[in-house]
Formats: sequence, C-alpha cells, structure tokens
Amino acid sequence: MPTLDNNNMIMKGAAYLHGVSVGEVDINRIGEAIKQPDHFIWLGLREPDPDLLSAIQNAFGLHELAVEDARTAHQRPKLEEYGDSLFIVLHTAVLANDGIEFGETHFFVGRQFLVTVRHGASLGHSKVRARCEALPHQLAKGPGFALYAIMDFIVDNYMPVLDGLQTRFDELESAIFANHPTRKTMEGLYELKRELIQMQGIIIPVIDICNVLMHSHEINIPKDVRLYFRDIADHISRIDRAIDGMREMLIAAMQVHLTLETVRQNEVVKRLAGWGAIVAIPTMMFSWYGMNFKYMPELQWEYSYPLVVGGVLLGSFILYWRLKRSGWL
Repeated sequence: MPTLDNNNMIMKGAAYLHGVSVGEVDINRIGEAIKQPDHFIWLGLREPDPDLLSAIQNAFGLHELAVEDARTAHQRPKLEEYGDSLFIVLHTAVLANDGIEFGETHFFVGRQFLVTVRHGASLGHSKVRARCEALPHQLAKGPGFALYAIMDFIVDNYMPVLDGLQTRFDELESAIFANHPTRKTMEGLYELKRELIQMQGIIIPVIDICNVLMHSHEINIPKDVRLYFRDIADHISRIDRAIDGMREMLIAAMQVHLTLETVRQNEVVKRLAGWGAIVAIPTMMFSWYGMNFKYMPELQWEYSYPLVVGGVLLGSFILYWRLKRSGWL
C-alpha cells in the first residue's frame, strides 16, 4: 500500500483537531487517525493510480461508484450523495497560450474527512490550505469549511481566465477595424465563442451544487458554513453575466466582420465593373475594324488611324474620370 512519504500522487495529508494541524497522516494509518474524536483529515491527491484510490476507498469507506468516477475522470459537474458522504465534481480552467486548458477536481466529503482528487489542468491547493490553517477558528468547523475554501479558490480562478478571453477579444476586435477582414480573424472569433460556451457549461452547474449545499446535508455541512456557499453562487452569477455580455459583443463583432467583408467584396466588384466598362470601348473599336468588309471608306483616309486611336483614348479617359468621381475606381 502506498505511503505519504514515497508517493508523489499524494500532495498533502494532515489531521486537524479544533482547526489546528496535529501532523501529517500516513495512508496506512488513516483508519486509526479518523477514529480520533473531534479530528478530521484533509487529504489532497493528484491523478492517483487505481491502487492508491483503492487504498483511499478502504480507509474512508467510500462508495465504489464514486471512486470509479474519480478514477476515470471526464465527469460533468455534479453533486451526489452516498450514505453519509458526498461526492462533488467541479471543473477547473487554466489560461494557456493557445487557449484554455480544462481539468477536474473531485471531492469526497464526510463528517471527519475531505479528500480532493485533481485531474488535468489545475492549480495546487497549498495556498488554500495555508490560508485555512491561518484561520483555526474557521477550520474548526470541519471539512465543510475546507470544502468551501477550495471551491471558492476554483471559482476565483475562473475570473483570470475570463480576463484573458476578454484580452483576446479586444485584439480580434481591433484587427477587424485596423486591417482588412481575414479568415484568421474569423477563425479566432469562432474559437473564442467556443471557449466561452465551454466556460459557461462548467460554471452553471456550480450554482445548483451550491444551492444543494446551502439547503441540505447538515451532517457534512454545518449550518454556520452553508452561508459561505451562497457567496460562491453569487460569484458564479457575476461571471455568468460577464460571459453573456462578452458573447453578445462577440456576435456583434462577427456580424461587423461579415459586413466589412461584404463591403470589401462590393468594392472589388465595382472596380472590376469599372475597368470592364473602360476596356469595352477599345474592344468595340477593334472588333469593328477586325471585320472583313471590302468597302470601308475611312480606310482610305490618311487621318483615320490617329483619329480612331485618339477617339478610343478620349472615350476611355472620359469614362475613367466619371467612374473615379463616382467612387467606383
């Protein structure tokens, strides 16, 4: 069975008494530690293998269906109740150079334990744990407060991602008006819209999760902790409104992009039509003289050639001047 000292999938494991850490816990001795009165265990895992998850399942008495979900990941955000324990899934988001990287954090919450399992892109919880340990009177409320702290941390990190998307949108919007519309700009707008839809898909279920935690599960979430989850729900609501606003601006930018592209194409068509009209004058004259008629009186006149050439040039110039004044060229 894996131990805390030699398994890098265990990020941190500690036992707390009245909100104060009483030391790290060994995986092999969790069963003993959890039996201590007024103690609770906070264990953080990072992409654990099946053997480690099986050890955790046996130590905390977790339901096999919840453990299977934590093992395979790729779960939707949700809250499920298994006896006296809760299984919660939240999605995490981290801004990368080429877009957003998503991950998952799974929570097992019991009366005397909190186990977090991270998959994919996510930030570590060491700062959250340190902040909670600096507030022992709050951490004394048990796993419910630690659950709130991590959920709040995950939700807070949605905002920098949204700020990054806003910056990308501003750049694309500037490119629409600064340069001619390009395929790359439109692809960037569609990619941004896809990421906004993904963000909205992972945050909306968090409101439902918080509502359930606020109104039930008193065994694992004390009454004086429930109000904290309302703060998370309010934060999610603000982020959702910000995403809606950005999506509206994005749709408007895409419409402007298409309008500018249509205007540009119309300008090209006008120029082609204008030059086609100018070329039509010499084409008509050359076609006329290209016909095989025997009797054409002007062929015998010594000034006919320069007169025809001059007439073609004059007609072409007058048409060019008129089209230029009308804005077609």
